[in-house]
This record gives sequence, structure tokens and C-alpha cells, in this order.
Amino acid sequence: MELPASFDLRREGRIPEIKNQGELGTCWAFASLTALETSLLPEDQLNFSEDHMSLNKNFLLGQNDGGEYTMSMAYLLSWQGPVLETDDPYGDKVSPEGLKPVKHIQEIQILPEKDYDSIKRAVVQTGGVQSSLYTSLKDSRSESEYYNKTEAAYYYDGKEKPNHDSVIIGWDDNYPKENFNSQPPGDGAFLCMNSWGKEFGDGGCFYVSYYDTNIGIHNIVYTAAEDTDNYSRIYQSDLCGWIGQLGYGSDTAWFSNVYEAEGQEQLKAAGFYAIGAGTSYEIYVARNLDEEEKMSEGGRDIFGAMQKAAEGYLEQVGYYTILLDQEVILSKGERFAVIVKIKSPGLIHPVAIEYDAKDGKCSIDLTDGEGYISLQGDIWERVEEKQGCNICLKAYTEEK
Repeated sequence: MELPASFDLRREGRIPEIKNQGELGTCWAFASLTALETSLLPEDQLNFSEDHMSLNKNFLLGQNDGGEYTMSMAYLLSWQGPVLETDDPYGDKVSPEGLKPVKHIQEIQILPEKDYDSIKRAVVQTGGVQSSLYTSLKDSRSESEYYNKTEAAYYYDGKEKPNHDSVIIGWDDNYPKENFNSQPPGDGAFLCMNSWGKEFGDGGCFYVSYYDTNIGIHNIVYTAAEDTDNYSRIYQSDLCGWIGQLGYGSDTAWFSNVYEAEGQEQLKAAGFYAIGAGTSYEIYVARNLDEEEKMSEGGRDIFGAMQKAAEGYLEQVGYYTILLDQEVILSKGERFAVIVKIKSPGLIHPVAIEYDAKDGKCSIDLTDGEGYISLQGDIWERVEEKQGCNICLKAYTEEK
């Protein structure tokens, strides 16, 4: 698509109300859910709960400790949320149990670093793009040498790592470099929506120079939010999501999760992360498997006959839900496996895993998974026991 010199989601009626995170370190949750809300506008005008995301029981960080987009992805992709703000209001430090998501998030893309055309296309076609920057600002009242309060213009060219998330909602290729306190090499800026209330910047928004050190490095787009009747059930073991990678020193690997069907249902789709650009995949299904105790020993051809169910190519890094080409009807109590062969050029560990990184961010449960990995799809090893991790591979079913 041909991109205009400037664009503003505000003029399209595609931004929600400006929010205020207050004194808490919850910008990551505000940015994630604001970007998600923009992707649903103007058709669905929903206000999601940042408390429910940031107080999630699987996260060890408190609301003053910050967070990051991988936590947002884990929360949303596991159907732990989003829930409505009216059901879990912000700022009371309490999150009720038993709330159900009002949308099922089935795809989140991570755009290439500093690929401004990809960011712009995403803003036009999908909605706001969650991104990060470094700032010494704390709220609408604070000041910084990098921020021109009069013009609501921000530019940082130092070496500090990002410490604040906001949402890119537009751009202006001709935004004057003179508007910044220190002049960047050229004109142009992204329009960003912040979470410091309407008193900050231009009604809650501000401009960030194209030449800012950090803007456009991490770019998260919520590309598929579906109604909650899309599937009856989700099978998963990675409630904390993508934390690390696993493989055999090659760009290709096989991975699988085994589940037990809870009812008479059709296996409709599988979901997994492509952690490298240009990823190709093949999905297989194996049925009527041996008991876990016997399979856990690993070895050759433990899945028996494998039925090919889908194949394809994924251009961007991200999480994807892939519909199966074959009809697979499962019986209640049947043990079945979703198996993926993945190839991510340039990587040596192409399989996304959940494990305890000892960083104090997430609470990992290795007792809820039965995952396997293989170099060539013939000899398998159990990952919870051998590698201390869960495989990030979900299955989606529909009751029959």
C-alpha cells in the first residue's frame, strides 16, 4: 500500500479514551490493552482492565515493578483476559477471581526492528502499535531535557534501554526537527498515545522523533481478536508464554504437546510462536497415544502414525493460530498430540518454550505439560524432564 506523509488514528475515530496509570509501573499493561482496543475500533468500543492483566497470579512482579510485552502476550494468548474495566477497576490492588475473557486473542505479530514502513502499514490496517522508549519523565507533571512540553515533542539519542511503553497511533513525515529540544538529524515523528492522562502532551498524545534511539525497536500488533464463541476449549501448558528458545543448533526442529480430550470434540486449530521471520511450518496430528508414563521414556516413533493437517509460511515473528485442513474428531478421554515441524532461517533454537529464567517475573508450572522435541521427527525426548521447560504449543477444539 502507498503510505501517506501523515496519518492520525484520532481523525479516523479509532482511539479509545486516554487513560492514566497513576504512580504505578503498569505502562506495559496500558500500552498492550490500548493497542488491542484500537484494533477493535470503531466497530467494538471496549475498555479492558489493566488491573486484571498486571495483577495476574502467574506474574511475580508487583504493579510497581513494571513488566513487558511478553507478559501481555502470555496473558492474552492463554485466554486469561482481556476482561472489562467495569469488572475489575484500576487502582484498587484487587483482582476478582473467575472473570472470563470477553475476546479470544488468536494472533499477535512482532514487527521488525526500526522498520518504519511496516509500523505505518500496521497502524493503518490494524490499529495502534505498542512500542517502547527511554524516558526520564514519570507523569504529566514531570519535565525532561529530552521533552519539549510546549510542542509535546520527545527525542532521546542516548544509550539507555527502554523503560516505558506507549502506543504509536500515527505519524508525520514532515514534523519539524526544530520542535525538539535537541535537533535530530532530520524531520519526521511518530504520534504516540500515552497513559498519563489528558493533561500530558497534546490531550494525552505526543510526538517521538523518527531518530529516537528506542522507538520502533519493539513493535507489537494485535492482529486477531475474535469473539469468545470461536472455539469451545483451549489446551495449553504455557500460561507464562514465550520466555526462551530450544533447538539442536539448526534452523529446523520438531516439537509436540500431548493432551487428553475432555469431551467429544473436533480439533480445529493449533497455535504456536514463529520466533524468526520467514518461518515455514508443517502441522501433524497423532491419535490414541500410549499412556504418559510409557511415552515419557522418549525414543523412536513414539507417536506412531502422524496425519498431516496443515502447512504454511509466516512472514513476521509472532504468535499464530493455524486452522487445520483435515477434520479430526476426538473421543472423550483420547490422548492426542499436535506436532509441528518448524524452520526459521538464521536461528539455531527455533522452538519457543516456557521455563524459569530466574528473573523473578513469572511463576512456572512444569506439572501441567507433556511436551516433546526432536531434531528430525523420529527420536523424541520429553522436555519437562530433560530440559526443564514447557513447549509453547496450544490446541483449539469445538464440541461436537
